[in-house]
Amino acid sequence: MSEMVRDEQIKEAVRENYGEIARRRGLRTGPSAGRAVTACCGPQEPEASSCCSPAPVELSEDTAGRLYSDQELDGLPESVTEMSLGCGNPTAIAALQPGEVVLDLGSGGGIDCFLAARQVGPEGRVIGLDMTTDMIKLARRNAKKIGVTNVDFRYGEMEEMPLPGESVDVVISNCVINLSPDKDAVFGEVSRVLRPGGRMSVSDIVLNGELPRPIMDSLHAWAGCIAGALDETDYLAKIGAAGFEAIQVESKDYLRFSETADAADVQSLLQGTGLRPSDLDDKVASIKVRAHKSA
Repeated sequence: MSEMVRDEQIKEAVRENYGEIARRRGLRTGPSAGRAVTACCGPQEPEASSCCSPAPVELSEDTAGRLYSDQELDGLPESVTEMSLGCGNPTAIAALQPGEVVLDLGSGGGIDCFLAARQVGPEGRVIGLDMTTDMIKLARRNAKKIGVTNVDFRYGEMEEMPLPGESVDVVISNCVINLSPDKDAVFGEVSRVLRPGGRMSVSDIVLNGELPRPIMDSLHAWAGCIAGALDETDYLAKIGAAGFEAIQVESKDYLRFSETADAADVQSLLQGTGLRPSDLDDKVASIKVRAHKSA
């Protein structure tokens, strides 16, 4: 299998998975009701669906309360909060200012865009970029429901962003860059669209060491934010290679597979490897990273 074919398969698996989530939890139409999908959400309590599941799982009811404050969630309808599929809160460390232009990669149902819109104010602007048409439809419906006018949701891929160079002040992303099979292209595009001195604030999934091959080869694990994750050192190095400086890891939270409801699914993937879910504990982490583009 060529690398190009593999990359397209990964993108299609991710697109279909998150389109399914949008249809099931947002649009609530079509034959998708009752089907299990893979979600990448925040740090989970035991017995909750894993934020990074290598197999299809039932979505948890609401992860927004674990990632955002009550004040941030105030005024947002359930069609926004129950579509919180990230692994962090990138706006919490972005230090957004009134009048800034913000780009959100993989904007999903729009929660981070709406929070950013509050911070940049009516004189600022937020652009949500997503490669899933059903997510774009859902986010636009949510924007109308909320009455927000300074957010624009666009269809496109983060490896080739449909934006002019040096056109935004801040790029945010919530557990999405790990889904790309070409992270060098993503960070290169982030640098291209940022103005000199602009900044990036992302929450994402990274690894501490290597994962077993059955998980790395699983398309479900790609869609669930695991198989595409890089070792933390490699992830940060790619950011630096794209022209960023002052790279800082603001926080790191490890996932313990043995304490999630998905331990049986993980064990199924590990069959024949001699490993147990507990052997993967502290191998996968959610991190928040800040960096500045060179002026």
